[in-house]
Amino acid sequence: MKKLRAESAAAPALAQEEGAETYTEESLYQAIAGSLLKGRLRPGTPLRERYLAEEFGVTRGLVRKVLLRLGQEGKLELHANRGAFVPHPTREQVLEAYQARKALEAGILALLARDITATQVLRLKTHLQAERNASRLARRDESVKLAGDFHLLVAEMLGNARLCEMLELLIARTQMYVALFEPAQASGCAPEEHEPVMAALARHDAAEAVRAMLDHLTQVEQRVLSRIADEEPQVADILRSALKENL
Repeated sequence: MKKLRAESAAAPALAQEEGAETYTEESLYQAIAGSLLKGRLRPGTPLRERYLAEEFGVTRGLVRKVLLRLGQEGKLELHANRGAFVPHPTREQVLEAYQARKALEAGILALLARDITATQVLRLKTHLQAERNASRLARRDESVKLAGDFHLLVAEMLGNARLCEMLELLIARTQMYVALFEPAQASGCAPEEHEPVMAALARHDAAEAVRAMLDHLTQVEQRVLSRIADEEPQVADILRSALKENL
């Protein structure tokens, strides 16, 4: 019964309009992805094929395809013989992911700053305005997605498909860390922290662009880590209470 209640808690986040009866692969994908980016599904929540198939009247095969797609994008953790789970990263995993991003994006900026064009700078300015609009309207999932897209846009301007592929996987993973652990109000920091990067690129100042990007990624990393740290003592408190009851 407890397991059923725990899994049922995910259902409202995935529900579509009242009265809707047909769910396609894409609509289910968008529902789960959107719920993840809004932080509605908490770390470690299981997404069971059978449960989702029965709840939304679709085949387990369709659900499996959606979960596999989300797993390949880094939005879910897939475990053989156990199923799909909302990511529940350790501090070490968070640090590793952001360290990899820092190394990769520093190199991208160092190369791009030399040759960035006025047209490309304008594209970045337009994107930053979209970020500000999403922040102003408190659209959490859109803000998280646009923040990641800024970094991908910078990488795409370099014209190296392999680098873009590597960065896209890292961003998908860290987007989930942000959605799950960064305070909602901190999503508004993204355009402010991206602005110095864009301004340095516009001046062809590689050193300053790299510095601004590393500062930005470090700030996001620390915001995520602070929330993970906040959650850890709660577990200890629960166990301490249980131990006292058994004395």
